[in-house]
Amino acid sequence: MLIAIIEDEEDLLELLEFNLLQEGYDIVGFLNTKKVKDFIIEENPDLLIVDRNLPKVEGVNFIKELKKEGFNIPVIFLTAKNSEEDILEGFEAGADDYITKPFSMAELKARIKAVLKRNNKFSSFLSYKNYKLDLNNKKLIVENQEIDLTNNEFNLLKIFFENPKRVISRNEISEIFEINEKSVNVAVNRLNHKVNLLKAVRGIGYKLD
Repeated sequence: MLIAIIEDEEDLLELLEFNLLQEGYDIVGFLNTKKVKDFIIEENPDLLIVDRNLPKVEGVNFIKELKKEGFNIPVIFLTAKNSEEDILEGFEAGADDYITKPFSMAELKARIKAVLKRNNKFSSFLSYKNYKLDLNNKKLIVENQEIDLTNNEFNLLKIFFENPKRVISRNEISEIFEINEKSVNVAVNRLNHKVNLLKAVRGIGYKLD
């Protein structure tokens, strides 16, 4: 499980990184939001832990923008803003949980597990309509029948299943798979011959149909 933490207090960030690494999570920390979006596009983390008092941006506004752009990643706010209005604002922005400082590390760990479980991050399957991706065995299943996919086709479809509402640009796919955009179109067409799940968005890329 990959968790990105955005926290501008360096000592606290290091403490969070140390404790969550001990739990077996992969952790990447950021002191501001400058490179976070690029990281999300490239690495697709399973969870964001976000302070609200960040340099030059309010954490709530940053998450609102991500959600508006279609990034569907679970979010926990970890912040000193603790009024009822603040908490409601956090949930309205799309947070899955809201933890106020000071906090218990044991409680944070428990809440992380709960959020990941609620968002099926511990599941070995990703689902869309009547399709299921078996992540352990790298198979696509529909109505109890397996559809044979190459490793690249499976990984390509996985990106869309992880972001079911988002348009994935050709450029983004080309960077992930280290291929040119013409090869992206070929790969998508080959996949659609098998499952016909991806729809072209003119001038941008593809999304699940």
